Amino acid sequence: MSPIQLGNYPSPYLGDRTAMATTLRRLVTSAVRTTSVSSFSLRPLSSATSTSTTAVDSPSPPNPRTRTPFEKEFESWTQSLVPGFTTEDVNRALRAQSDPDLALDIFRWTAQQRGYKHDHSAYLTIIQISVAGKRIRHAETLLEEVLAGACPMSTPLYNSMLRFCCSRRFLFKRAFDVYKRMYGSSDCRPDLETYTLLFEALLRRFNKLNVSYVYLRSVRSLTKQMKAIGVIPDTFVLNMIIKASSKCLEVDEAMRVFKEMGLYGCEPNAYSYSYLIKGLCEKERVGTGLSLFEEMRREKGLVPSSSTFMVLVCSLALGRRFEDAANVVLDMLGNSSMSPDFLTYRTLLDEMCRDGKGDDALELLQELRKRDANMGEGTYKTLLDALHFHSPISR
Repeated sequence: MSPIQLGNYPSPYLGDRTAMATTLRRLVTSAVRTTSVSSFSLRPLSSATSTSTTAVDSPSPPNPRTRTPFEKEFESWTQSLVPGFTTEDVNRALRAQSDPDLALDIFRWTAQQRGYKHDHSAYLTIIQISVAGKRIRHAETLLEEVLAGACPMSTPLYNSMLRFCCSRRFLFKRAFDVYKRMYGSSDCRPDLETYTLLFEALLRRFNKLNVSYVYLRSVRSLTKQMKAIGVIPDTFVLNMIIKASSKCLEVDEAMRVFKEMGLYGCEPNAYSYSYLIKGLCEKERVGTGLSLFEEMRREKGLVPSSSTFMVLVCSLALGRRFEDAANVVLDMLGNSSMSPDFLTYRTLLDEMCRDGKGDDALELLQELRKRDANMGEGTYKTLLDALHFHSPISR
């Protein structure tokens, strides 16, 4: 059998060798690429692992929160109050604070300490600090705590609460709740300061006549209670009672209080006379008002307010008492700091002209111009143009 001739016929293994060579080249190339990529991608992983390991091995220390100056000062004051501190120590610490919020924090902290309880002096101190620092909500809360029985009461603490309530319009009714509690107490009775605060609060509401009558009943009630418990009023309180009665045109009642001032060892002053004179003039009792005016000027040497001067002048002019009105005007101008207003001048001169005294009005106007340094040229010309000369107008 003749051997096989490879040259003439293609070998069946020739294609396999070629395919194998191609495959080997691909494998080698892929291996080289995989090696380079692997070496490239392992470096960051190794670096990250190293960094992470370092971070775990040596953690940075935490940064503590810095305390504020407020906290430091609070801590220093609480540390200065050694165990067994007294109310005097607390009051001293509270008064030493310039910040009302810090004072309140110290007040609250001390109340929580074992063996200590705030008394009336501590509450008095913190209420005064809160009001002075305009911490109104805090003061309201403290007031309610006291009324709820947080501490024993005292007259100064009651008066401090009344002063706070009377100074706030929306706490006006609450002031009388405090007063009723105080009046019914057997240990803390109202004193002169108590009634002074309440009368002042009531007089601030005397703005309209119909409203004034409502509050006048409260003034009368307080006056009776004040006398019943033996509180002796001073001139200031009596003047407020006179003012309240005069504003409501209860001049007989005001006159009675005026005459009783000597019984309490009080001397009427310029305000006593002024309130009463204005009330008498508004009540059309001008003669009595003029008598009081002459008494205060000649016997007492007192000077009424400018409004009292002008009310009296207008009332006398409307009552056709022109000579007396002119004398009061000239007396007013004798005080360098006072001068009538335009309406007062106009009322006096018009009434004189209506009564057929135009010449006298002109003469008086010339005299007023000389004495009143505040009368300007425009005011003088307006008053001069308003003068009229004719027969008296019947009334």
